[in-house]
Amino acid sequence: MPSHFVSLADFSTEQLRKLLEIAHDVKRNPRAYRDACEGQTLAMIFQKPSLRTRVSFQTGIYQLGGQGIYLGPTDIQLHRGETIADTAQVLSRYVDGIMARVFGHSDVVELAANATVPVINGLSDYNHPCQVLADLQTVSEKFGRLEGLKFAYIGDGNNMAHSIMIGCAKMGMHVAVGHPKGYAPDGETTTRTREIAAMFGSAVQVTEDPMEAAADADVIYTDVWASMGQEDEAAERLKRFEGFQVNERMMAAAKPSAIFLHCLPAHRGEEVSAGVIDGPQSVVFDQAENRLHAQKAIMISLMGRKH
Repeated sequence: MPSHFVSLADFSTEQLRKLLEIAHDVKRNPRAYRDACEGQTLAMIFQKPSLRTRVSFQTGIYQLGGQGIYLGPTDIQLHRGETIADTAQVLSRYVDGIMARVFGHSDVVELAANATVPVINGLSDYNHPCQVLADLQTVSEKFGRLEGLKFAYIGDGNNMAHSIMIGCAKMGMHVAVGHPKGYAPDGETTTRTREIAAMFGSAVQVTEDPMEAAADADVIYTDVWASMGQEDEAAERLKRFEGFQVNERMMAAAKPSAIFLHCLPAHRGEEVSAGVIDGPQSVVFDQAENRLHAQKAIMISLMGRKH
């Protein structure tokens, strides 16, 4: 198992399966893990705020017998006053793990390169591996399997798209990304995803036609059109993403058994209709809950006693 959790690309299929097994077991038997990280301290660095990431990590480490320390933008300032390398080395002398929710992906990479304790990527502008581990757990719960399912992501080719592509490919799933012109996922990530998928005989589709991406999908997923830090682009994106809303018509293109996922927060009436996110195919709150269980699995694997 890698010593850090920076990207799903760093993990083999078997290692990801093991993490998912722990996540499922933690959810079923939480009391069995209540001292898995006994006496451990997790430093939680937040360059940007978050409901799910903060509460799930802080609750998770507490339920494993440890404690979390919140370090917000006014508590420490990466790049300002102290280098990331120095911050990583100092924190490593105090705590047993570091979770970082940052803007630039290079920040979390540099933290991991210089820390002597495990570093967990709570989100970067390039990827969001913790979210996608929880997403894979959710899909596995609903279908009893992952391999061979079609996972369609509709919207911006952003950090969510990148982690979804890599994570799905490693689990032998077909993945389709339907994006507006000019908002394609990173080309290098698309190439790498196709290389991984070829090992499983699964398909990777990147298209500017959202209905094509959604066709016969088992999972339809979307994200906000303007993420934190993109507020100045919001009006332009609203125009450019017209036709990419996940609504009842798009869900009808998927399989009748399809589920709807969203990493939240959601903007009803923009990237998703209220009828879909609040409808019977939506499992977004099960998905949000699984952030807790999946992240506990990560902390157990990196910081806790071996399971």
